[in-house]
Order: sequence, then C-alpha cells, then structure tokens
Amino acid sequence: MTKFDDFLSQQLQNPELKAEYDALDPEFTIIQYLINARKSTGFTQKRLAEKTGIAQSDISKLERGHANPSLRTLKRLAAGMGMKMKIEFVADEK
Repeated sequence: MTKFDDFLSQQLQNPELKAEYDALDPEFTIIQYLINARKSTGFTQKRLAEKTGIAQSDISKLERGHANPSLRTLKRLAAGMGMKMKIEFVADEK
C-alpha cells in the first residue's frame, strides 16, 4: 500500500467522511471509465479533442473531476473513440 492509501483507509474510518466519499463513487467511476477508454484507444486528450470538437482543456477538466459532463458530452466522447456509452441501474447493496 502507498502512504496515501494508508491515509485514506484511516480517514475512511470516520463514518461521516466515508458517507461523503461513497456518495462520490458514481462520479469517480465515470471519470475512471473515461480515462481507461481514452487510454485503451491510444488517444491523447488532444487527439480526442480533435475527433470530438470538445476542447482539450474541457476533457482535462472532466478527467480531473473539475467538471460534470452532460450525457450528450459523454456520448460525443464515446463516439469519438469509436465506442458507445452504456448506463445501467443496479440494486443498492444495502
């Protein structure tokens, strides 16, 4: 484990902080899927920007979690990588 992982694990012992952290999971998941998809295609942010017409700076903001993309934007990004976007609802694990 890294020092950050140790720190995070310790901090998540606080129930309030863990609840807030868990609430962000969907956003973190979408961001990670976007990054993984882009890297799997071998695209740089710049190339993806050229393919989609979305500014590279906006793609960077999305990947850093500093912007909330619309479904339309996510569909454009997927199409630019030759992919389709899939959203699903699953039962709550609680």
